Amino acid sequence: MSRGLSEQESELLTKAELAVRARRSLGLMSTSQKNAALQAISGALIRRMDEIIIANDADMEAARRDDVQDYILDRLLLTPERVEDIASAVLEVVELPDPVGETIESRTVESGIIVDRRRVPLGLIGIIFESRPNVTVDISALCLKSGNCVILRGGKEAINSNKVLYDIVHSASVSEGMPVGWVQLIESTDRGVVGEMLSLRSHIDVVIPRGGKGLVSYVADNSRIPILETGYGVCHTYVHANADFEKASNIVINAKVRRPSICNALDSLLIDRSIAEAFLPDLARKLDRAGVELRVGTECSRIIGDGVAVLDLRDGDLDTEWNALRMAITLVDGLDEAIEHIQDHGSGHSEAIVTEDKLVGAIFLDEVDAAAVYLNASTQFTDGGEFGLGAEIGISTQKLHARGPMGLREMTTYKWVITGDGHVRA
Repeated sequence: MSRGLSEQESELLTKAELAVRARRSLGLMSTSQKNAALQAISGALIRRMDEIIIANDADMEAARRDDVQDYILDRLLLTPERVEDIASAVLEVVELPDPVGETIESRTVESGIIVDRRRVPLGLIGIIFESRPNVTVDISALCLKSGNCVILRGGKEAINSNKVLYDIVHSASVSEGMPVGWVQLIESTDRGVVGEMLSLRSHIDVVIPRGGKGLVSYVADNSRIPILETGYGVCHTYVHANADFEKASNIVINAKVRRPSICNALDSLLIDRSIAEAFLPDLARKLDRAGVELRVGTECSRIIGDGVAVLDLRDGDLDTEWNALRMAITLVDGLDEAIEHIQDHGSGHSEAIVTEDKLVGAIFLDEVDAAAVYLNASTQFTDGGEFGLGAEIGISTQKLHARGPMGLREMTTYKWVITGDGHVRA
């Protein structure tokens, strides 16, 4: 290897240089050119579906041999229906407005110069993600439409799936005139390559980690490049004393059961102590029938009774993102205690209240500090598609420069464009 580089360092540097060279050309592509490339990607996903499924079967078999947890298996799995959904999501990006070149504001200032603020791509984005092969396509589509080049480094569990999906994205887009190398996949599964990516300030403009708390924390602690955190979610639903019980039950069950492996699934349920005797036993039976394991304290256990098996609430359970059919339940005395609990144990992702009291709901929405706050709705709606953004890069739990689902506009920054006519400053 030249300059004494390791194999993974050489792969990373070579591919980063290719992406940097493609950056200017991609930024100049018209909306119609980018949309044509996205349409080609969507069509190629359907045409090559058998190839995708075969590669994914190999990943699933290897993951089962390694006793990978169920929630990771769910994220890893690609079925024909899921591939069709991925292809459809790409077409949804086609329909979204192109943010590149949009003039955010324009004004003529006292000196007579015209000052515009215009959207531009972030540049070269490094994406470090775990076991979700759909990320390869979702993020590539959003980066292409927003004019960003991208380097993808997925988890080893999805390596075969990611290789095929990357090849589809790159070859289909290049066939429609996108620059060669605008998207790159790091094929090395050596964990050392992540550290190398986080040091490559000369090439990569921003890093986005997509995964659990361990990955996000590692990237935040070690990156020399600005990062956009897509956070893990410790999500709460608070059932207030004035909640409609049927509405609350449906919301809680949906937030937990619909898809427990995703980051916006319910982790901790808060119930107003004044309604616990009337509300909790029936809800517990419904959750038990849905296969949800309940972690509760002594008071909740007594209220639930003998008809439902429960486990004792352990240290750390209230701070855990379960990613499974498992949840903690605790009682609180009113709105203030619920908000304090969420601020102490939440991750700033998605928080919900169920109440018929509009004033209480308004206070909750105003005072809870999270990327998405809900009144009488399931936290499972925290999703770029559900918010009308199309596919998403991830859910940001930080406050700079984006928060919540990150779509096309969140993949841009801006520059100041100044027009004069011989103006000089006094």
